Amino acid sequence: MIGPFDWQGVLAVMVLMIGPIKILGPFTRLIAGADPAFKRRVATRAFLYSVAALAVAVSLGRRMLAKFDVPLPVLTLTCGTILFLVALRAVLRQYAPRPPAKQVEPPTMAVAFSPLAFPTIITPYGIAAIIILVALAPDTQSEAGVLGLALLVLIVDWLVMLFADIVAGWLAPVLLLVGVVLSVTQVALGLTAILHSLHSMAVITLHLP
Repeated sequence: MIGPFDWQGVLAVMVLMIGPIKILGPFTRLIAGADPAFKRRVATRAFLYSVAALAVAVSLGRRMLAKFDVPLPVLTLTCGTILFLVALRAVLRQYAPRPPAKQVEPPTMAVAFSPLAFPTIITPYGIAAIIILVALAPDTQSEAGVLGLALLVLIVDWLVMLFADIVAGWLAPVLLLVGVVLSVTQVALGLTAILHSLHSMAVITLHLP
């Protein structure tokens, strides 16, 4: 994955893994037809759930890595595999026939936790990536920096959800194109993580950058 000193790279990983582009579509579908006040409550509660879920996941992840002595290359391989499969599915979905429209039930506040906060905002591969970055951090200040960037991206997610109607209305074509590029980038990032981890475990030999 990306080294802890490459802060631009770390931020790029955060945007790819837990950023706002991939949550705009699911959010607008989940709260379709709801009044603005309800949308704001769902967005705020999803943000709070996401922050709490990330904090718990990182804490548990670090303890499990230490307790079960899970090597970082194995965790990287797991993260890369999940990311590759999920992103590849998103890319291939564009070529699949559209299913018939289903009758949408009125949204409830429960969607703020699932499926919005988890696994849409806080994805499994996003959790793994952040745990890896925190584990690679050489000191406490770097760990705080990684977590701070994650929190910053979640705040942007929250703002995008609060103004989802405006964002989707003005930037819909651009977001569609960016979503495709993002999916392809995630496929490539997943493959890169898999190759790097296999190389680190001496399973394969590659000339990696």
